[in-house]
Amino acid sequence: MKHHKGIHHITVLAGDAQRNAAFYTELLGMRLVKKSVNQDDPGTYHLFYGNQSAEPGSSLTFFPWPMAQKGKAGVGEVVNVGLQVPKGSEDYWEVRLSENDISYEVVEVFGRKALRFEDPDGLELDIVFEGEAKSKVENVNYIVPAEHTIQGFWGARMLLTEKQHTEMLLGDLFGFEEAAEQGNQTLYQTDAPIGRFVIIEKADNPEYGRNGRGIVHHIAYRAENQAELDGLRQKVERKGLSPTQIIDRHWFKSVYYRIPAGVLFEMASDDPGYTVDEEFEHLGETLILPPWLESKRDRIEQILPEIKVATKA
Repeated sequence: MKHHKGIHHITVLAGDAQRNAAFYTELLGMRLVKKSVNQDDPGTYHLFYGNQSAEPGSSLTFFPWPMAQKGKAGVGEVVNVGLQVPKGSEDYWEVRLSENDISYEVVEVFGRKALRFEDPDGLELDIVFEGEAKSKVENVNYIVPAEHTIQGFWGARMLLTEKQHTEMLLGDLFGFEEAAEQGNQTLYQTDAPIGRFVIIEKADNPEYGRNGRGIVHHIAYRAENQAELDGLRQKVERKGLSPTQIIDRHWFKSVYYRIPAGVLFEMASDDPGYTVDEEFEHLGETLILPPWLESKRDRIEQILPEIKVATKA
């Protein structure tokens, strides 16, 4: 089976963990596929939301820091995250957002209708209407009906001062090809069913942002396995960048590096996946720690605030 390239996951800074969980599960209907901790700061959560299949290309993840100040997106960052829902769901989502007092605007993203709004911490989101609904996943609850539910990422938009070098990286490493141009924005795509689009927006008046909640921490692109990840890491090194060593994140292996335009890139393997330590039907129900933090579970559980996630409408 062919391995698709594209976005693996996107990680964002958030504020209150319960507010974050309620928004993404109860309102947007995403599935909490992993409840864990920030491995570099185990006293805080790392929450992973995805589609009902928990596939690469659907994981929007968050580091919630309750005391974080609201950030401001700027140049050198991912400034917009697009979530894909099936065509024909427009009325459903306009009503759902309105009934939950979410202010949105109707926009066009490279010929696709989209609804643009912000999450509780200020992250700019698009719901983009494209494609067909996926087959319903058995033994998994749906808050949003399967025919309208979020499929995964449509894509992400980066605000940069340059395009050429980043375009080369996207193409050489991950197979993105230029698909369209509109004003100061260029669309790139792969053949992946989800997470296949990236937009580079060329900044006219470069304005740097302020880190804080609502700001994208990094964007991760897919590698099939550790062997391919190692090959990609070597390619990045040959390009004169400074990738980390391969880091074991338990559910995937990772390599990080900052591109010259400023964005923190990650490359993440599809394997072993979120079911390496939980049954598929019970993903996200309990706090999961990687093995090397298990001895500190009691202390970690005392520090973390309790969060409750709805599993049914």
